[in-house]
Amino acid sequence: MTEARGSERGPRERMVFSAAQLIRRNGVGATGMRDVAVHADAPRGSLQHYFPGGKEQLVNEAVAWAGRYAAGRVARFVAGLAEPTPSGLFAAMVRQWTDEYETAGAVGGCPVAAATVDQASCGPSTREAAAAAFAAWRRPVAGALTDMGVPAERAEPLATLMISSLEGAILMARAEGGVRPLATVARELAPLLDAAVPPAGDRRHDGGPRDDGGPRDDGGPRDDGGPRDDGGPRDDGGLRHDGGLRHDGGLRHDGARRPDGVPRP
Repeated sequence: MTEARGSERGPRERMVFSAAQLIRRNGVGATGMRDVAVHADAPRGSLQHYFPGGKEQLVNEAVAWAGRYAAGRVARFVAGLAEPTPSGLFAAMVRQWTDEYETAGAVGGCPVAAATVDQASCGPSTREAAAAAFAAWRRPVAGALTDMGVPAERAEPLATLMISSLEGAILMARAEGGVRPLATVARELAPLLDAAVPPAGDRRHDGGPRDDGGPRDDGGPRDDGGPRDDGGPRDDGGLRHDGGLRHDGGLRHDGARRPDGVPRP
């Protein structure tokens, strides 16, 4: 969860970015305002100018930045998949961290998680900022899952599962100093995530006929001429389930006359 410190950023943006980077490595309590100014190569006096709410405001903005950053990465991950699948998306989310840890070591985590864990060093507004950041991240993940065919009612719960599993694996990877937990969650969750996409031949939701000839959701005739669920006539003129007339003038089940007036034998 890093970006190059581009020269196009102004002092304020650099300080928010630097705060996020320091928090993800050191936590909120160990990140001082002076440290942020030095890391951002910004005048120390500008902190009060840009962040009149002090450290709490700066931390909250760093957490919000991290949520936006994570949310923005989702579309890039999906675009990079040759065949978008839920497991492929999760693998890409995990790979961002395994690549970092294999290159630079498992020294940094997620700023949102760090601020959440370090509540003793944060004000009450930081918890709200962290919840909002997780929600901002969860929404595009759920949207991507829906686009892949996951039913809408399952997309957000699965997005929560993916993010919480990733965050837990990041924490364990930092403790172990390796990527084993990250590789494990990517591998073990893959079948569960992909199973959330219904098979292509399942029931259609628009009331059209099923490919297997099953009843339509609107009670219309089956493609094989079977009875309608509402007891209506079969297309082949067969008996109605309610004992009504056959279209070919045959006898009713209740023994009434045929339409030509000839009584039942």
